[in-house]
Amino acid sequence: MDIFSLAGLAAAMVVLALTPGPGVLATVATALSHGFRGTLSLIAGLVTGDICYLLFAVFGLSMVAEALGECFILIKLCAGAYLAYLGIRLLATRPDENARDSAPSTRRSYTSGLFITLANPKVILFYCGFLPAFMDLSALTPTGIGLTTLTVATVVASVLCGYALLASRARQAMTGRHAVSAVQKTAGGLMLAAGFKLATDVITE
Repeated sequence: MDIFSLAGLAAAMVVLALTPGPGVLATVATALSHGFRGTLSLIAGLVTGDICYLLFAVFGLSMVAEALGECFILIKLCAGAYLAYLGIRLLATRPDENARDSAPSTRRSYTSGLFITLANPKVILFYCGFLPAFMDLSALTPTGIGLTTLTVATVVASVLCGYALLASRARQAMTGRHAVSAVQKTAGGLMLAAGFKLATDVITE
Protein backbone atom coordinates (compact mmCIF):
# COMPACT_ATOMS: atom_id res chain seq x y z
CA MET A 1 0.00 0.00 0.00
CA ASP A 2 1.54 3.31 -1.08
CA ILE A 3 1.48 6.72 0.56
CA PHE A 4 -0.97 8.09 -2.01
CA SER A 5 -3.57 5.44 -1.15
CA LEU A 6 -3.22 6.24 2.54
CA ALA A 7 -3.49 9.96 1.83
CA GLY A 8 -6.65 9.40 -0.23
CA LEU A 9 -8.11 7.23 2.52
CA ALA A 10 -7.28 9.87 5.12
CA ALA A 11 -8.98 12.57 3.04
CA ALA A 12 -12.10 10.44 2.63
CA MET A 13 -12.14 9.70 6.37
CA VAL A 14 -11.88 13.41 7.19
CA VAL A 15 -14.99 14.09 5.11
CA LEU A 16 -16.83 11.17 6.73
CA ALA A 17 -15.83 12.20 10.26
CA LEU A 18 -16.60 15.90 9.75
CA THR A 19 -20.11 15.21 8.44
CA PRO A 20 -22.55 15.89 11.30
CA GLY A 21 -24.23 12.74 12.52
CA PRO A 22 -25.21 11.02 15.78
CA GLY A 23 -21.56 10.49 16.75
CA VAL A 24 -20.62 14.14 16.27
CA LEU A 25 -23.76 15.36 18.05
CA ALA A 26 -23.14 13.02 21.00
CA THR A 27 -19.49 14.10 21.20
CA VAL A 28 -20.32 17.81 21.22
CA ALA A 29 -23.13 17.36 23.73
CA THR A 30 -20.91 15.33 26.06
CA ALA A 31 -18.12 17.90 25.84
CA LEU A 32 -20.56 20.73 26.61
CA SER A 33 -21.93 18.93 29.66
CA HIS A 34 -18.85 17.10 31.00
CA GLY A 35 -15.79 18.70 29.39
CA PHE A 36 -13.14 17.32 27.05
CA ARG A 37 -12.01 14.45 29.27
CA GLY A 38 -15.59 13.29 29.61
CA THR A 39 -15.70 12.59 25.87
CA LEU A 40 -12.64 10.33 25.62
CA SER A 41 -14.37 7.03 26.40
CA LEU A 42 -17.25 7.94 24.06
CA ILE A 43 -14.79 8.76 21.27
CA ALA A 44 -12.94 5.49 21.91
CA GLY A 45 -16.21 3.61 21.41
CA LEU A 46 -17.00 5.52 18.22
CA VAL A 47 -13.54 4.76 16.80
CA THR A 48 -13.84 1.08 17.75
CA GLY A 49 -17.05 0.86 15.74
CA ASP A 50 -15.28 2.27 12.68
CA ILE A 51 -12.47 -0.25 13.07
CA CYS A 52 -14.98 -3.12 13.33
CA TYR A 53 -16.58 -2.22 10.00
CA LEU A 54 -13.18 -1.62 8.40
CA LEU A 55 -12.05 -5.13 9.37
CA PHE A 56 -15.35 -6.56 8.11
CA ALA A 57 -14.65 -4.96 4.74
CA VAL A 58 -10.95 -5.94 4.67
CA PHE A 59 -11.61 -9.61 5.39
CA GLY A 60 -14.44 -9.90 2.87
CA LEU A 61 -17.25 -9.89 5.41
CA SER A 62 -19.18 -6.96 3.94
CA MET A 63 -22.28 -9.15 3.62
CA VAL A 64 -22.07 -9.88 7.34
CA ALA A 65 -21.64 -6.18 8.09
CA GLU A 66 -24.65 -5.32 5.93
CA ALA A 67 -26.70 -8.04 7.63
CA LEU A 68 -25.67 -6.68 11.00
CA GLY A 69 -26.78 -3.26 9.84
CA GLU A 70 -30.24 -4.66 9.11
CA CYS A 71 -30.35 -6.61 12.38
CA PHE A 72 -29.28 -3.63 14.45
CA ILE A 73 -32.66 -1.90 14.28
CA LEU A 74 -33.23 -2.76 17.94
CA ILE A 75 -29.78 -1.45 18.84
CA LYS A 76 -30.46 1.74 16.90
CA LEU A 77 -33.70 2.26 18.80
CA CYS A 78 -32.06 1.51 22.15
CA ALA A 79 -29.12 3.83 21.40
CA GLY A 80 -31.51 6.56 20.24
CA ALA A 81 -33.66 6.12 23.34
CA TYR A 82 -30.59 6.27 25.59
CA LEU A 83 -29.34 9.48 23.97
CA ALA A 84 -32.82 10.98 24.27
CA TYR A 85 -32.89 9.99 27.94
CA LEU A 86 -29.55 11.73 28.53
CA GLY A 87 -30.84 14.79 26.72
CA ILE A 88 -34.01 14.96 28.78
CA ARG A 89 -32.03 14.48 31.99
CA LEU A 90 -29.72 17.35 31.04
CA LEU A 91 -32.68 19.59 30.26
CA ALA A 92 -34.32 18.71 33.57
CA THR A 93 -31.22 19.01 35.78
CA ARG A 94 -30.53 22.23 37.66
CA PRO A 95 -27.41 24.01 36.37
CA ASP A 96 -25.18 23.65 39.42
CA GLU A 97 -21.55 22.54 39.61
CA ASN A 98 -22.42 18.98 40.63
CA ALA A 99 -24.58 18.60 37.55
CA ARG A 100 -21.82 19.91 35.35
CA ASP A 101 -19.11 17.66 36.76
CA SER A 102 -21.06 14.40 37.00
CA ALA A 103 -20.35 12.16 34.02
CA PRO A 104 -21.54 8.73 32.95
CA SER A 105 -19.29 5.76 33.67
CA THR A 106 -16.43 5.04 31.30
CA ARG A 107 -17.89 1.67 30.32
CA ARG A 108 -21.34 3.09 29.65
CA SER A 109 -19.94 5.95 27.61
CA TYR A 110 -17.70 3.60 25.59
CA THR A 111 -20.56 1.20 24.90
CA SER A 112 -22.78 4.08 23.79
CA GLY A 113 -20.14 5.27 21.33
CA LEU A 114 -19.65 1.74 19.96
CA PHE A 115 -23.37 1.17 19.42
CA ILE A 116 -23.85 4.62 17.86
CA THR A 117 -21.24 3.81 15.19
CA LEU A 118 -22.36 0.23 14.61
CA ALA A 119 -25.93 1.43 14.10
CA ASN A 120 -25.01 4.31 11.77
CA PRO A 121 -26.05 3.58 8.15
CA LYS A 122 -23.58 6.20 6.88
CA VAL A 123 -20.68 4.25 8.35
CA ILE A 124 -21.98 0.93 7.01
CA LEU A 125 -22.35 2.39 3.52
CA PHE A 126 -18.86 3.88 3.58
CA TYR A 127 -16.99 0.75 4.64
CA CYS A 128 -19.09 -1.83 2.79
CA GLY A 129 -19.86 0.20 -0.32
CA PHE A 130 -17.49 3.09 -1.00
CA LEU A 131 -14.23 1.80 0.51
CA PRO A 132 -14.02 -1.50 -1.48
CA ALA A 133 -14.55 0.50 -4.69
CA PHE A 134 -11.98 3.08 -3.62
CA MET A 135 -9.15 0.65 -2.85
CA ASP A 136 -8.36 -3.04 -3.37
CA LEU A 137 -8.84 -4.37 0.14
CA SER A 138 -8.11 -7.96 -0.88
CA ALA A 139 -4.57 -6.99 -1.87
CA LEU A 140 -3.68 -5.53 1.52
CA THR A 141 -0.77 -7.15 3.33
CA PRO A 142 -0.76 -7.45 7.15
CA THR A 143 1.31 -4.27 7.22
CA GLY A 144 -1.17 -2.56 4.90
CA ILE A 145 -4.07 -3.61 7.11
CA GLY A 146 -2.26 -2.21 10.13
CA LEU A 147 -1.53 1.09 8.38
CA THR A 148 -5.11 1.36 7.11
CA THR A 149 -6.51 0.69 10.58
CA LEU A 150 -4.12 3.22 12.12
CA THR A 151 -5.09 5.83 9.52
CA VAL A 152 -8.80 5.34 10.13
CA ALA A 153 -8.44 5.42 13.92
CA THR A 154 -6.17 8.47 13.88
CA VAL A 155 -8.35 10.55 11.55
CA VAL A 156 -11.66 9.72 13.23
CA ALA A 157 -10.26 10.26 16.73
CA SER A 158 -8.57 13.53 15.73
CA VAL A 159 -11.70 15.00 14.14
CA LEU A 160 -13.92 14.00 17.06
CA CYS A 161 -11.38 15.30 19.57
CA GLY A 162 -11.36 18.57 17.65
CA TYR A 163 -15.13 18.84 17.99
CA ALA A 164 -14.87 17.95 21.68
CA LEU A 165 -12.10 20.48 22.34
CA LEU A 166 -14.02 23.33 20.71
CA ALA A 167 -17.17 22.45 22.64
CA SER A 168 -15.29 22.17 25.95
CA ARG A 169 -13.66 25.56 25.36
CA ALA A 170 -17.11 27.06 24.86
CA ARG A 171 -18.20 25.39 28.10
CA GLN A 172 -15.24 26.81 30.02
CA ALA A 173 -15.91 30.30 28.70
CA MET A 174 -19.38 30.30 30.22
CA THR A 175 -19.22 30.44 34.00
CA GLY A 176 -22.30 32.43 35.02
CA ARG A 177 -25.42 30.60 36.15
CA HIS A 178 -27.46 31.67 33.13
CA ALA A 179 -24.59 30.79 30.78
CA VAL A 180 -24.21 27.36 32.38
CA SER A 181 -27.94 26.82 32.03
CA ALA A 182 -27.75 27.74 28.33
CA VAL A 183 -24.84 25.35 27.77
CA GLN A 184 -26.66 22.57 29.59
CA LYS A 185 -29.82 23.10 27.55
CA THR A 186 -27.77 23.13 24.35
CA ALA A 187 -26.12 19.85 25.33
CA GLY A 188 -29.49 18.34 26.15
CA GLY A 189 -30.90 19.49 22.83
CA LEU A 190 -27.96 17.98 20.94
CA MET A 191 -28.41 14.67 22.76
CA LEU A 192 -32.09 14.66 21.81
CA ALA A 193 -31.15 15.48 18.21
CA ALA A 194 -28.69 12.58 18.11
CA GLY A 195 -31.32 10.19 19.46
CA PHE A 196 -33.87 11.50 16.96
CA LYS A 197 -31.35 11.06 14.12
CA LEU A 198 -30.87 7.38 14.97
CA ALA A 199 -34.62 6.83 15.24
CA THR A 200 -35.22 8.63 11.93
CA ASP A 201 -32.65 6.40 10.21
CA VAL A 202 -34.62 3.38 11.39
CA ILE A 203 -37.96 4.74 10.16
CA THR A 204 -36.67 5.81 6.74
CA GLU A 205 -34.86 2.54 5.92
